Amino acid sequence: MEQIVRNTKLYLFDMDGTLYLGSRLYDFTKELLSEIRRTGGKYLFITNNSSKSVADYVKKLSAMGIEATQEDFLTSSQATAYYLKQHHAGKKLYVCGTRSLIAELEREGFEATTELDEAECIVMGYDTELTYQKLWDVSKLLLTRKDIPYIATNPDLVCPTEFGSVPDCGSFCIGIKNATGREPVVIGKPSPLMAELAMAKWGYEKEQTLVIGDRIYTDIKSGLNAGTYTALVLSGESTLQTLEESPDKPHLVLQDAGQLLKVLKTM
Repeated sequence: MEQIVRNTKLYLFDMDGTLYLGSRLYDFTKELLSEIRRTGGKYLFITNNSSKSVADYVKKLSAMGIEATQEDFLTSSQATAYYLKQHHAGKKLYVCGTRSLIAELEREGFEATTELDEAECIVMGYDTELTYQKLWDVSKLLLTRKDIPYIATNPDLVCPTEFGSVPDCGSFCIGIKNATGREPVVIGKPSPLMAELAMAKWGYEKEQTLVIGDRIYTDIKSGLNAGTYTALVLSGESTLQTLEESPDKPHLVLQDAGQLLKVLKTM
């Protein structure tokens, strides 16, 4: 672990289950972020949760006592907007997502519509404002418009909370697949896109980058796909049994991200 941490200049942190759980900040988080900056490193918060905008996340962390700016985040919503600009620029979007996700996409120049005859592309997100009408509309579009592009912000099956897990975007997509047979193009982790965007934007190399998260199939897999170092924390969804059963192995396994402090304090 020591050598990896000493080589790392860019820390890409998953948030929920890694730095906090629900609305409870882990005890080590503030000191960890402070030590990274003290040692000349940079950190970014990368999340698959598309239910909140970057502005929402700035407010959430501020309420927990973590000062952050919009430049400190890279979300699946932003990565989805980047992908849409590359492949579906100018298309009207039917968004099965929160008002925050819609606002994020509109800020990037896209127009969202609830009129099915106007929709040219479907975006499925982690929709904490989900209604059955939205699932009906998405199913109808996929079944009656066989060529309509279908994009999902992230593949997460569940979102952790203080009391357990609740269905996330991946679970919604499974339901839609059962109804329509269609699967989306998935943008968030485990795609390497967010890690690659972060390294390109801030000028770091793969061997200088560490992806830290609590899920093997999203966080760790994204880092492996991007060629970076990876650290699995057992403070969220994954367990040692999960790790044993997974073909994807992280470079580091930590009880929590606070274990990084021991090395950072010697630098």
